Amino acid sequence: MHSMFRKLTVAAATLALGATAVLAQAPKKVALVGGMLITGREEQPLHHAAVLIEGNRIVAVGPMDQVKIPADATVLDTTNKTMLPGLIDTHVHMVLVGHGDYPRYFKWLDDHKKDYPLSRILDISAKQLILAGVTSGVDLGAPLQEILDVRERIKKGMPGPRLQVSGPWLTRHVAIFPASYQHDVTSPADAAAFVDKLADAGVDVIKAHSGLTREDYFALVQEAHKRGIKVHAHIYDEESVRNAFDAGVDILQHVGSAGLPPYSEQLQNDIARSGRPVVPTVYHRAWLYPETIDFPERLDDPEFKEELGEPLYSEMMDSFKNFPSLAYFQRVDREQFFAQKSLKQWIDGGEVVSMGTDNGTPANFHKDALWREMKVFVDNGMSPMRAIIDATRVNARNVMGMRDLGTVEPGKLADVIAVDGNPLADISVLGRVDVVVKDGVIYKGAPAPAAKKK
Repeated sequence: MHSMFRKLTVAAATLALGATAVLAQAPKKVALVGGMLITGREEQPLHHAAVLIEGNRIVAVGPMDQVKIPADATVLDTTNKTMLPGLIDTHVHMVLVGHGDYPRYFKWLDDHKKDYPLSRILDISAKQLILAGVTSGVDLGAPLQEILDVRERIKKGMPGPRLQVSGPWLTRHVAIFPASYQHDVTSPADAAAFVDKLADAGVDVIKAHSGLTREDYFALVQEAHKRGIKVHAHIYDEESVRNAFDAGVDILQHVGSAGLPPYSEQLQNDIARSGRPVVPTVYHRAWLYPETIDFPERLDDPEFKEELGEPLYSEMMDSFKNFPSLAYFQRVDREQFFAQKSLKQWIDGGEVVSMGTDNGTPANFHKDALWREMKVFVDNGMSPMRAIIDATRVNARNVMGMRDLGTVEPGKLADVIAVDGNPLADISVLGRVDVVVKDGVIYKGAPAPAAKKK
């Protein structure tokens, strides 16, 4: 079987993977051959597998000696790697890059808008996400036109994840972020009217932020559902979660990640019975902070300089000089106290768990936030397979509403990644992404160009 594969790859002249390639390649046929395959379904991995893609769809999956690879296919050697569905992050902030201080960051952007318009920041974030194996995401908070524009640029082929976007969020606690990121709700009717404005503009989802009244939730959810749009709610305390839940909010974001004890048994049971997803976003303070204290070198990623460019790179590095004193982490002691108990309520309670990260927030980088979020769940009792399914199939179907995404099987959209190692033994290998194919296009791991004959 292995000798047949060697002949196949030689015949296709695709022995070498350019693992750091950034430019997208869109061959008509792509085959990933040789590695272990996790399909995104509750089933055992398939070893020495092959995945055949034509156009933007998967057309065949199986043992590599049973999948016929066309002679004109571009073959990606995934030997000693694990193939799995493209990862999905259901809480993304592409307007942010991990800078340590919000007010300082937004002032810097305003002072440097000629060289760093928001479109450039969004493009940087998009590239970081796709190269990290995040092939789809839900962006929850950005100026309306800019986030709609980057969604369209990605649709047209710019490197980046497939996006659902909310545009500005609705809140009664306007703070920190510029006015273009949020709408100050004055009444339930005003909330409903703003939902209509966003829907008319073309957003995919609505984000309800903090401070909203029970009546606000009912009004905005009713209006959003009339327009066929899901609502995500940024909520922490039990009363707000109950109000959002009773109003019919579709996805409960941040629940249990703000230094609060676990919710009441009644609320947990109601959420579990409803099947509505929770997105706990647990890593970004309670675990990120001590990990960074223990290993501040994680802030010194050499790729940042190339990705961000100067002077943004130097500005971000300077924002971390006194990392422990950053305002963002001043409640981290409280969050750490309740973190494990709060997380366990979702692992053990039977709720539908969606993997989302709140990435872009201080030191919570696009390039590693999702695998770190998944690792926290695994370290606290979730099986690696369940974490992967939650970050792929569950996120695709239960959050994004896309049933043709999130698994590797014939007929599905061709989002497949390959990582160096076995994530079922060590979930952190999801941070070592060698191959990224999204919609049938190779964004990372493309074969090295053949040398020209002299």
